[in-house]
Amino acid sequence: MDSSWIFTSWYTVFMAIISTLGIYIFLILCTRIYGVRSFSKMSSYDFAITIAIGSVLASTILFRFPSLVHATVAMGTLFGIQMLVAHFRSNSSIMSKLVDNEPILLMKNTEIIEKNLKRAQVTHSDLRAKLREANVTQMTQIQAVVMESTGDISVLHHDDPDHDLDNVLLKGVQGWDS
Repeated sequence: MDSSWIFTSWYTVFMAIISTLGIYIFLILCTRIYGVRSFSKMSSYDFAITIAIGSVLASTILFRFPSLVHATVAMGTLFGIQMLVAHFRSNSSIMSKLVDNEPILLMKNTEIIEKNLKRAQVTHSDLRAKLREANVTQMTQIQAVVMESTGDISVLHHDDPDHDLDNVLLKGVQGWDS
């Protein structure tokens, strides 16, 4: 019976500790240099980079390869690319259109916009769950439901049905005509 699936050497344990400490310190350093926005979910691209960094981090801690040096180079490159893309996104509408998804209007007041629901691949059950999560108790409270560029669903609602929604909140949302 091969017990290596359960046990390991003290040397391997020591190296795992060293790798974990090294990559942890490097992660703190990168977060300090590049800022906490590095782990934000402002766009689906940001989310993908966060997953990639987590994957490199986990591989470095658990396996011999990538080596600690290889992992720090890879993570540093990912952080650098993310900062470059963020810079170009803020200065170029073309880059922003390439990288960012546009938010989609799923509901306007009590009207469910079926074509947008299908386009966003959101079911009626998903939508109802998000409305409950947002503490909507009456459909008349809903002013807008938006699938954000990150994949999150925002529910804009108000208890006063006469309260108008500020159009600036829905600027750039597909399906919203002020």
